[in-house]
Amino acid sequence: MVMSRSESHQRQKEKRSRRMRRLIVVNLVMLAILCILAVLYAIQRQDGGGNLDAGRNGNQPPAGNEAGADGSHDPPAAGADSDAGSEAAQQDANGTTASNGAAAGSDDGPAASGSAGGGAVGDGAGGAPTNASSGSDNSASGQETGGADGPADSGAAGGLAAPGAATTGSGSGEAALGDRVVNLSFTGDILLAASVEKLLLKNGYDYPYAKVQQYLQLSDVTAANLETPVTLRGTPAENKQYVYKSSPDALPALVDSGVDVVSLANNHTLDQGEEGLLDTIDYLNKAKLPYIGAGINDTEAFKPVIKEADGIKIAYIGLTRVVPVTSWKADKNHPGLAESYDPTRAVAAIKKAKAEADVVVVMVHWGTELQDMPNADQTRLGHAYIDAGADLVVGSHPHILEGFESYKGKWIAYSLGNFIFSGMPDKRTADTGVLDAQCDAAGKCALTFHPMRAVQSQPAPLEGEEAEALLKRLSGISIRAAVDAQGQVHSKE
Repeated sequence: MVMSRSESHQRQKEKRSRRMRRLIVVNLVMLAILCILAVLYAIQRQDGGGNLDAGRNGNQPPAGNEAGADGSHDPPAAGADSDAGSEAAQQDANGTTASNGAAAGSDDGPAASGSAGGGAVGDGAGGAPTNASSGSDNSASGQETGGADGPADSGAAGGLAAPGAATTGSGSGEAALGDRVVNLSFTGDILLAASVEKLLLKNGYDYPYAKVQQYLQLSDVTAANLETPVTLRGTPAENKQYVYKSSPDALPALVDSGVDVVSLANNHTLDQGEEGLLDTIDYLNKAKLPYIGAGINDTEAFKPVIKEADGIKIAYIGLTRVVPVTSWKADKNHPGLAESYDPTRAVAAIKKAKAEADVVVVMVHWGTELQDMPNADQTRLGHAYIDAGADLVVGSHPHILEGFESYKGKWIAYSLGNFIFSGMPDKRTADTGVLDAQCDAAGKCALTFHPMRAVQSQPAPLEGEEAEALLKRLSGISIRAAVDAQGQVHSKE
């Protein structure tokens, strides 16, 4: 049969249509198969791949040692006093004394008369402040919830425990921790002013944390002593050789580094007067960085910050026994510091915090600069804090590392030294570290110290013989305690 031209064209059109339908069906089938394979792959990866988040679970290995061998800091300022008992020995390349014309001298000279609790204010050595305030970024109940990813794994490079990991019940006679624990970390003094500020402006505000950030971020809560007011205003304190002021631009990097709480109870928080302290409080609140040890009155200064992780509440209290003048002390009528020359007020705050939290941490500014061993006041106060209910006491101010003490099953870390600070002539001030405390709901803690050294205000982990030497020195100056080659602290009670 002979088809007409129109019929032939119609049949060709139908064939093309059928081919197009078949092609669409094939493509849809292939797309469906690809989708099914993608879903199966995702399920298999989720089931078998383990936890891929290296955020705060302690599985990230520590950074290698990039610190310089000499541990040197900034060059000394002209005319720097090398007296070991004075903060005037600090190599402050920024020349902080020139800004206000303050007379040179010890940073913590005798205070005005009338200090509470008897005894003059000041220890003959400049101290670093810690601030306690109820104006922190907490809820109305004073509690702030933090994440908890469980205990970190061990196995860090150089034979040391991984960041955020602490031994659980190691050492003869030491009971094991409970099933639920929180991982807490602590550093020594952080200064973001003077010569450190010059380095920040040159290298970026995240410069100081570049080699240790993982140690600060892997714990549930990291706390540090902030050794400077944060303000663009203020009246410089008189009769102090070293008067600090830090820009609020430095705070976001501090928060991003992993620091969750700062103490303001120290001898620099009011370097720019009450105006500087109030600005500091405002800037910390804006940065959502809780603080302890200072406040708009004494009630706020002694009030704890309460964090929560894995159902365990941790209360942080900031105190200082280094107050340059009595007017720096907080009372019901004006801002200031939570002082602890007489421990009565501190003991009451600790007892109250213990009723509200499972673990009570006291961060205290005390002691004598550049002394390896705690003085009698440190020992007396540390024991009083623990007798009142503190589970862990962490000190600052001496600018060098002091040892640990085991007391009634609790721990005192007398000084964590400088962490981020201007250079000082004594090379021991460059030795630093991060202290990890793994604490259970009953308040029992196991400690691990990660040895570090700061070069140009940038701490970095130590390894090998340098790490072993620093840990051995710490062990030798500890009281009823020893530090092993992995940085774990053991009781000898």
